Amino acid sequence: MTTAIPTSTSVSESAVISAPLSQVWHLIKLQSFHRFWSAVKTAEYVKEPTTSPETDIVKWTFKDGTVLDVKLEEHSSIDHFITYSVIDANPALSYSSVISTIRCYAVTTGEKEGSTFVTWSGNFSSDADAGVIEDARYKRQEALKDLAATVTKK
Repeated sequence: MTTAIPTSTSVSESAVISAPLSQVWHLIKLQSFHRFWSAVKTAEYVKEPTTSPETDIVKWTFKDGTVLDVKLEEHSSIDHFITYSVIDANPALSYSSVISTIRCYAVTTGEKEGSTFVTWSGNFSSDADAGVIEDARYKRQEALKDLAATVTKK
């Protein structure tokens, strides 16, 4: 019998982006990820007949053909964060669930004053293996680099 190697089921990546909070925060909307994350081809609202009108679900279609339906779980324009979960995937995910949070903070002092500190965390179900966690780490790093490149072009 093979035993899975124990692994952490969470990931957190961060970056200091050389742009003001207002410029970065403007892009942190599920339906806007394709505007900064180069891996995402399209992001579009989906309205399921079984969901309430208040439920926001966005379909992310990635350039590699993967499709994720993500549900906005929480949004704060005051504290500048969003939390979302993946509710459907094609092809199917190898784990049961993940919930992710992106938080933005204004850097208010020091040499990076006027920049934005961004964290992107993910908490996976216990059936996620080390490969899933490393893939999530890599994707968040790449997306944060893309976000920085997008807002510094303006």
